Amino acid sequence: MRDYPGGRVDLRSDTVTQPTPEMRSMMSSADVGDDVLGDDPNVNELQIRMAKMLGKEAAIFIPSGTMSNAIAIRAHTNPGDEIVTERYSHIYVYEGGGFAALSGCSVALVDASLGIMKPNDVAKAIRKVEGSLGHYPNGSLVCVENTSNRGGGTYYSQEDLDEIAHIAHENNCAAHIDGARLFNAVIATSTDPARMVRDYDSISICLSKGLGAPVGSVLVGSSEFIARAHRWRKMFGGGMRQAGMLAAAGIYALENNIDRLGDDHIRAKNLASAINNIGSFSVNLDTVQSNMVYISCDEGQAQLLVDNLSKEGIDILTINDSTVRAVIHLHITDEDIDRTINAFKKINN
Repeated sequence: MRDYPGGRVDLRSDTVTQPTPEMRSMMSSADVGDDVLGDDPNVNELQIRMAKMLGKEAAIFIPSGTMSNAIAIRAHTNPGDEIVTERYSHIYVYEGGGFAALSGCSVALVDASLGIMKPNDVAKAIRKVEGSLGHYPNGSLVCVENTSNRGGGTYYSQEDLDEIAHIAHENNCAAHIDGARLFNAVIATSTDPARMVRDYDSISICLSKGLGAPVGSVLVGSSEFIARAHRWRKMFGGGMRQAGMLAAAGIYALENNIDRLGDDHIRAKNLASAINNIGSFSVNLDTVQSNMVYISCDEGQAQLLVDNLSKEGIDILTINDSTVRAVIHLHITDEDIDRTINAFKKINN
C-alpha cells in the first residue's frame, strides 16, 4: 500500500503513517462539535467504540500516547508513590520523565527477557509503606507495555498478563497497560481485545502508529477512572475543541486497519529472516513477533549503517551504537521489503 508521494522506504517507525485517501475523505466529511463541552459526535462515538471493544465502561480521547500514559499514571497515583514497570519500558525511557515531573512518582524497574516481565519479578518489585517504618515509597501502580517496543515488538502471554494483574491487585496496586501497539498483540495472538485486557484497570491505545491515524490515543477504563482522567486531561492541557476530524480518522482506523496488521507481521518476519542470513548483520528471530525488526551490526557501526541505507533510499533509526530498528507499517509493500533486503546486501558487500 503506497498512499504517500516519494520514492523512499520509511522504516523509522509506524508513527510515520499518513492518512489514506479513504481516511482523509472520512475526516473531511466529519461532523464536529466542542469536545471539551462533550458536543463532538465523532469523539463521543470513538470513545464509546473503544470502550466497548475493550470491555470497559468508558474512554477518553487524548492528543498523544505519552499524554495518555501520563494521565493514567496521575489518575492512579499520589505524589511520592512508586510505579513498577519494565526496565526499558516506554514510560520510563521515552516519556521525558513525566512520571516524576507530573505525578511525583519514583519507578521500580523490573529486569525482563525480551521486554516481557515475569509475574514473580513484578511481585518482588512492589514496595509498600506499611511495615517499612516509613522507609519505602508506596508502590501503587504496575504498568505493562504490550507489545514491548524495546523487546523488539514482543507480546505477553495471556497467562502472564492475567497473573501480573492479579499480583498488582493483591498488593493494592492498580494495573495499567501501555497498549500503544495493543492491536498488534491482539492480531499476533488471535485474542479478543476485551479478553486480553480484562483484568486491567486502564489501557492506553495509540491510533497514530500501526492503525494509521494522524493523531491521537484513547484511554480506557471504568467510568470513575475516566472521570478522574478528564480532570487531569484538562490540567495537562489536553482538551481539544472541534476534534471530530481526528476522531473520524480513529473510527476509520478501528473499522479498517486492525486485521491488516497481520500483513505487517508477515513482512517483518520476511525482512528479519533475510537480513539474518546476510553476513554482517544478525537478528534475534525470537523477538520478531509483530511489526518490528531489531538488527545487530558491528560495534559502533549503527549510525554508519543508517547513513549508508539512507543513500539507498531506506530510512531506519539507531537504538544504540550496534543496533538499528526497522518498523513495518501500512505504507510498506512487498516490493519495499525486497528493496530493503537488497540494500542490506549491497552494504554487506
